[in-house]
Amino acid sequence: MISEAQFQKEVDLIIANAIREDVGDGDHSSLSCIPETAAGKAKLLVKDDGIIAGINFAKQVFAYVDGAMKVEVLIEEGSAVKYGDIVFYVTGSSQSILKAERLVLNAMQRMSAIATKTKSFVDLLDGTNTKILDTRKTTPGLRALEKWAVKIGGGENHRFALYDMIMLKDNHIDFAGGITKAIDKTKAYLKETNRDLKIIVEARSLEEIKEILESDGVYRILIDNFNYEDTRTAVALIGDKCLTESSGGINEKTIRKYAECGVDYISSGALTHSVYNMDLSLKAV
Repeated sequence: MISEAQFQKEVDLIIANAIREDVGDGDHSSLSCIPETAAGKAKLLVKDDGIIAGINFAKQVFAYVDGAMKVEVLIEEGSAVKYGDIVFYVTGSSQSILKAERLVLNAMQRMSAIATKTKSFVDLLDGTNTKILDTRKTTPGLRALEKWAVKIGGGENHRFALYDMIMLKDNHIDFAGGITKAIDKTKAYLKETNRDLKIIVEARSLEEIKEILESDGVYRILIDNFNYEDTRTAVALIGDKCLTESSGGINEKTIRKYAECGVDYISSGALTHSVYNMDLSLKAV
Protein backbone atom coordinates (compact mmCIF):
# COMPACT_ATOMS: atom_id res chain seq x y z
CA MET A 1 0.00 0.00 0.00
CA ILE A 2 1.14 3.57 -0.55
CA SER A 3 2.64 5.54 2.32
CA GLU A 4 0.97 8.45 4.07
CA ALA A 5 3.46 10.77 2.39
CA GLN A 6 2.53 9.44 -1.06
CA PHE A 7 -1.15 9.73 -0.26
CA GLN A 8 -0.75 13.33 0.90
CA LYS A 9 1.11 14.12 -2.30
CA GLU A 10 -1.92 12.90 -4.26
CA VAL A 11 -4.21 15.11 -2.17
CA ASP A 12 -1.93 18.12 -2.70
CA LEU A 13 -2.04 17.54 -6.46
CA ILE A 14 -5.84 17.38 -6.41
CA ILE A 15 -6.06 20.70 -4.58
CA ALA A 16 -3.56 22.49 -6.80
CA ASN A 17 -5.14 21.21 -10.02
CA ALA A 18 -8.71 21.91 -8.90
CA ILE A 19 -7.91 25.50 -7.92
CA ARG A 20 -6.07 25.97 -11.22
CA GLU A 21 -9.07 24.60 -13.09
CA ASP A 22 -11.66 26.65 -11.21
CA VAL A 23 -9.91 29.96 -10.52
CA GLY A 24 -7.58 30.41 -13.49
CA ASP A 25 -6.31 34.00 -13.54
CA GLY A 26 -8.79 35.11 -10.90
CA ASP A 27 -12.28 34.88 -9.41
CA HIS A 28 -13.50 37.94 -11.27
CA SER A 29 -17.01 37.69 -9.82
CA SER A 30 -15.58 38.34 -6.37
CA LEU A 31 -12.81 40.67 -7.48
CA SER A 32 -15.30 42.91 -9.24
CA CYS A 33 -17.65 43.57 -6.31
CA ILE A 34 -16.02 42.61 -3.00
CA PRO A 35 -13.24 44.78 -1.52
CA GLU A 36 -9.90 43.05 -1.06
CA THR A 37 -9.95 43.99 2.63
CA ALA A 38 -13.45 42.63 3.31
CA ALA A 39 -13.64 39.90 5.95
CA GLY A 40 -16.44 37.38 6.21
CA LYS A 41 -17.76 34.23 7.86
CA ALA A 42 -19.55 31.25 6.33
CA LYS A 43 -21.09 28.03 7.60
CA LEU A 44 -21.10 24.55 6.06
CA LEU A 45 -24.79 23.66 6.11
CA VAL A 46 -26.08 20.10 5.78
CA LYS A 47 -29.20 19.64 3.65
CA ASP A 48 -29.34 15.85 3.72
CA ASP A 49 -28.90 12.89 6.09
CA GLY A 50 -25.81 10.70 6.14
CA ILE A 51 -22.15 10.54 7.17
CA ILE A 52 -20.13 13.72 6.84
CA ALA A 53 -16.71 13.39 5.21
CA GLY A 54 -14.08 15.72 3.81
CA ILE A 55 -13.74 18.16 6.71
CA ASN A 56 -9.99 17.67 6.94
CA PHE A 57 -9.71 18.03 3.17
CA ALA A 58 -11.70 21.29 3.35
CA LYS A 59 -9.27 22.61 5.96
CA GLN A 60 -6.39 21.87 3.59
CA VAL A 61 -8.17 23.68 0.75
CA PHE A 62 -8.78 26.76 2.88
CA ALA A 63 -5.12 26.75 3.99
CA TYR A 64 -3.94 26.41 0.38
CA VAL A 65 -6.08 29.32 -0.81
CA ASP A 66 -5.34 31.58 2.14
CA GLY A 67 -3.37 30.53 5.21
CA ALA A 68 -5.02 33.24 7.28
CA MET A 69 -8.48 31.64 7.13
CA LYS A 70 -9.70 29.94 10.32
CA VAL A 71 -11.99 26.90 10.54
CA GLU A 72 -14.09 26.12 13.62
CA VAL A 73 -15.27 22.51 13.45
CA LEU A 74 -18.55 21.71 15.21
CA ILE A 75 -19.12 18.14 13.98
CA GLU A 76 -16.27 15.67 13.66
CA GLU A 77 -15.28 13.78 10.53
CA GLY A 78 -17.26 10.56 10.04
CA SER A 79 -20.19 11.61 12.23
CA ALA A 80 -23.82 11.05 11.33
CA VAL A 81 -25.48 14.31 10.28
CA LYS A 82 -29.01 15.41 9.47
CA TYR A 83 -30.73 18.22 7.59
CA GLY A 84 -29.99 21.58 9.19
CA ASP A 85 -26.75 20.65 10.94
CA ILE A 86 -23.83 23.08 10.77
CA VAL A 87 -20.54 21.24 10.33
CA PHE A 88 -18.09 24.12 10.60
CA TYR A 89 -17.62 27.87 10.35
CA VAL A 90 -14.85 29.43 8.26
CA THR A 91 -13.72 33.02 8.78
CA GLY A 92 -11.30 35.20 6.88
CA SER A 93 -11.08 37.13 3.63
CA SER A 94 -14.46 37.11 1.86
CA GLN A 95 -12.68 36.76 -1.48
CA SER A 96 -10.72 33.76 -0.21
CA ILE A 97 -13.81 32.02 1.17
CA LEU A 98 -15.51 32.35 -2.21
CA LYS A 99 -12.42 31.17 -4.07
CA ALA A 100 -12.34 27.96 -2.02
CA GLU A 101 -16.11 27.41 -1.84
CA ARG A 102 -16.76 25.28 -4.93
CA LEU A 103 -13.84 22.88 -4.43
CA VAL A 104 -14.80 22.38 -0.77
CA LEU A 105 -18.42 21.66 -1.65
CA ASN A 106 -17.71 19.45 -4.66
CA ALA A 107 -15.28 17.32 -2.65
CA MET A 108 -17.29 17.11 0.55
CA GLN A 109 -20.55 16.29 -1.23
CA ARG A 110 -18.87 13.40 -3.06
CA MET A 111 -16.85 12.19 -0.08
CA SER A 112 -19.88 12.30 2.23
CA ALA A 113 -21.92 10.24 -0.24
CA ILE A 114 -19.19 7.61 -0.42
CA ALA A 115 -18.75 7.53 3.36
CA THR A 116 -22.51 7.18 3.79
CA LYS A 117 -22.74 4.24 1.39
CA THR A 118 -19.67 2.60 2.92
CA LYS A 119 -21.13 2.92 6.43
CA SER A 120 -24.35 1.26 5.24
CA PHE A 121 -22.31 -1.71 3.96
CA VAL A 122 -20.27 -1.84 7.18
CA ASP A 123 -23.49 -1.94 9.21
CA LEU A 124 -24.77 -4.84 7.09
CA LEU A 125 -21.59 -6.76 7.96
CA ASP A 126 -21.94 -6.17 11.70
CA GLY A 127 -21.38 -9.35 13.67
CA THR A 128 -19.32 -11.04 10.94
CA ASN A 129 -15.54 -11.09 10.51
CA THR A 130 -15.78 -9.73 6.95
CA LYS A 131 -14.48 -6.30 5.99
CA ILE A 132 -15.55 -4.14 3.05
CA LEU A 133 -12.99 -3.03 0.45
CA ASP A 134 -13.11 -0.40 -2.27
CA THR A 135 -11.70 -0.87 -5.79
CA ARG A 136 -9.95 1.15 -8.51
CA LYS A 137 -13.37 2.06 -9.97
CA THR A 138 -12.94 5.68 -8.97
CA THR A 139 -13.34 9.08 -10.65
CA PRO A 140 -10.14 9.85 -12.61
CA GLY A 141 -8.08 12.39 -10.71
CA LEU A 142 -10.08 12.03 -7.48
CA ARG A 143 -9.03 8.57 -6.30
CA ALA A 144 -7.29 9.79 -3.15
CA LEU A 145 -10.40 11.62 -1.96
CA GLU A 146 -12.75 8.76 -2.78
CA LYS A 147 -10.59 6.17 -1.04
CA TRP A 148 -10.19 8.55 1.90
CA ALA A 149 -13.99 8.72 2.13
CA VAL A 150 -14.25 4.92 2.20
CA LYS A 151 -12.00 4.84 5.25
CA ILE A 152 -14.02 7.58 6.93
CA GLY A 153 -17.12 5.44 6.39
CA GLY A 154 -15.50 2.48 8.13
CA GLY A 155 -14.29 0.54 5.09
CA GLU A 156 -10.79 -0.45 4.08
CA ASN A 157 -8.76 0.48 1.03
CA HIS A 158 -7.78 -2.12 -1.54
CA ARG A 159 -4.61 -1.34 -3.46
CA PHE A 160 -4.37 2.35 -4.35
CA ALA A 161 -3.25 1.84 -7.93
CA LEU A 162 -1.46 -0.52 -10.28
CA TYR A 163 1.91 0.11 -8.67
CA ASP A 164 1.37 -0.86 -5.02
CA MET A 165 0.05 -4.43 -5.29
CA ILE A 166 0.02 -7.28 -7.80
CA MET A 167 -3.48 -8.37 -8.85
CA LEU A 168 -3.63 -11.15 -11.42
CA LYS A 169 -7.09 -11.07 -12.95
CA ASP A 170 -8.62 -13.08 -15.76
CA ASN A 171 -6.92 -11.17 -18.60
CA HIS A 172 -3.50 -11.34 -16.95
CA ILE A 173 -3.93 -15.08 -16.45
CA ASP A 174 -5.11 -15.68 -20.01
CA PHE A 175 -2.39 -13.52 -21.56
CA ALA A 176 0.27 -15.21 -19.42
CA GLY A 177 -0.82 -18.67 -20.49
CA GLY A 178 -2.54 -19.84 -17.31
CA ILE A 179 -2.63 -19.38 -13.54
CA THR A 180 0.57 -21.20 -12.61
CA LYS A 181 2.57 -19.45 -15.34
CA ALA A 182 1.17 -16.06 -14.29
CA ILE A 183 2.12 -16.63 -10.65
CA ASP A 184 5.58 -18.00 -11.47
CA LYS A 185 6.34 -15.12 -13.83
CA THR A 186 5.12 -12.63 -11.23
CA LYS A 187 7.32 -14.03 -8.47
CA ALA A 188 10.32 -14.01 -10.83
CA TYR A 189 9.58 -10.40 -11.80
CA LEU A 190 9.37 -9.30 -8.17
CA LYS A 191 12.68 -10.98 -7.40
CA GLU A 192 14.39 -9.50 -10.44
CA THR A 193 13.14 -5.99 -9.72
CA ASN A 194 13.64 -6.28 -5.95
CA ARG A 195 10.03 -5.34 -5.22
CA ASP A 196 8.03 -6.41 -2.18
CA LEU A 197 4.44 -6.42 -3.39
CA LYS A 198 1.56 -8.60 -2.22
CA ILE A 199 0.02 -10.92 -4.81
CA ILE A 200 -3.73 -11.36 -5.28
CA VAL A 201 -5.00 -13.90 -7.79
CA GLU A 202 -8.50 -14.06 -9.21
CA ALA A 203 -10.27 -17.42 -9.46
CA ARG A 204 -13.18 -18.09 -11.79
CA SER A 205 -13.88 -21.64 -10.62
CA LEU A 206 -13.14 -24.10 -7.83
CA GLU A 207 -10.66 -25.79 -10.14
CA GLU A 208 -8.73 -22.54 -10.49
CA ILE A 209 -8.69 -22.14 -6.71
CA LYS A 210 -7.12 -25.59 -6.38
CA GLU A 211 -4.47 -24.60 -8.93
CA ILE A 212 -3.72 -21.32 -7.16
CA LEU A 213 -3.22 -23.19 -3.89
CA GLU A 214 -0.46 -25.25 -5.50
CA SER A 215 1.69 -22.10 -5.65
CA ASP A 216 3.30 -20.43 -2.63
CA GLY A 217 3.38 -16.70 -2.04
CA VAL A 218 -0.23 -15.76 -2.84
CA TYR A 219 -1.51 -13.20 -0.32
CA ARG A 220 -5.21 -13.32 -1.18
CA ILE A 221 -7.51 -15.20 -3.55
CA LEU A 222 -10.25 -13.23 -5.26
CA ILE A 223 -13.33 -15.46 -5.43
CA ASP A 224 -15.02 -13.75 -8.34
CA ASN A 225 -18.70 -14.13 -9.26
CA PHE A 226 -19.21 -17.33 -7.27
CA ASN A 227 -22.62 -18.32 -5.88
CA TYR A 228 -23.06 -18.82 -2.14
CA GLU A 229 -22.52 -22.58 -2.15
CA ASP A 230 -19.34 -22.42 -4.22
CA THR A 231 -18.07 -19.53 -2.10
CA ARG A 232 -18.44 -21.63 1.07
CA THR A 233 -16.66 -24.51 -0.66
CA ALA A 234 -13.88 -22.15 -1.80
CA VAL A 235 -13.38 -20.78 1.71
CA ALA A 236 -13.14 -24.32 3.08
CA LEU A 237 -10.58 -25.28 0.40
CA ILE A 238 -8.43 -22.23 1.07
CA GLY A 239 -8.57 -22.50 4.86
CA ASP A 240 -5.77 -20.52 6.44
CA LYS A 241 -3.43 -20.81 3.45
CA CYS A 242 -4.20 -17.21 2.44
CA LEU A 243 -6.87 -14.54 2.74
CA THR A 244 -10.13 -14.60 0.80
CA GLU A 245 -12.08 -11.91 -1.03
CA SER A 246 -15.48 -12.08 -2.71
CA SER A 247 -16.46 -9.73 -5.52
CA GLY A 248 -18.73 -9.44 -8.52
CA GLY A 249 -22.04 -7.61 -8.37
CA ILE A 250 -22.41 -7.90 -4.61
CA ASN A 251 -24.99 -5.41 -3.30
CA GLU A 252 -26.97 -4.50 -0.20
CA LYS A 253 -29.23 -7.52 -0.63
CA THR A 254 -26.45 -10.09 -1.00
CA ILE A 255 -23.48 -8.76 0.97
CA ARG A 256 -24.53 -10.33 4.29
CA LYS A 257 -24.98 -13.77 2.72
CA TYR A 258 -21.52 -13.64 1.16
CA ALA A 259 -20.02 -12.56 4.49
CA GLU A 260 -21.69 -15.52 6.16
CA CYS A 261 -19.82 -17.78 3.72
CA GLY A 262 -16.71 -16.90 5.75
CA VAL A 263 -14.73 -14.64 3.39
CA ASP A 264 -12.26 -12.19 4.91
CA TYR A 265 -13.13 -9.37 2.54
CA ILE A 266 -15.82 -8.24 0.14
CA SER A 267 -14.85 -5.69 -2.51
CA SER A 268 -17.39 -3.39 -4.11
CA GLY A 269 -16.94 -0.85 -6.88
CA ALA A 270 -20.36 0.55 -6.00
CA LEU A 271 -18.86 2.31 -2.98
CA THR A 272 -17.28 4.85 -5.32
CA HIS A 273 -19.00 4.58 -8.70
CA SER A 274 -22.68 4.45 -7.69
CA VAL A 275 -23.41 7.21 -5.19
CA TYR A 276 -25.50 10.39 -5.18
CA ASN A 277 -23.78 13.45 -3.74
CA MET A 278 -24.88 14.65 -0.33
CA ASP A 279 -26.52 18.08 -0.49
CA LEU A 280 -24.31 20.64 1.29
CA SER A 281 -24.07 24.44 1.12
CA LEU A 282 -21.56 27.05 2.22
CA LYS A 283 -23.59 30.06 3.32
CA ALA A 284 -22.47 33.50 4.47
CA VAL A 285 -23.29 34.23 8.09
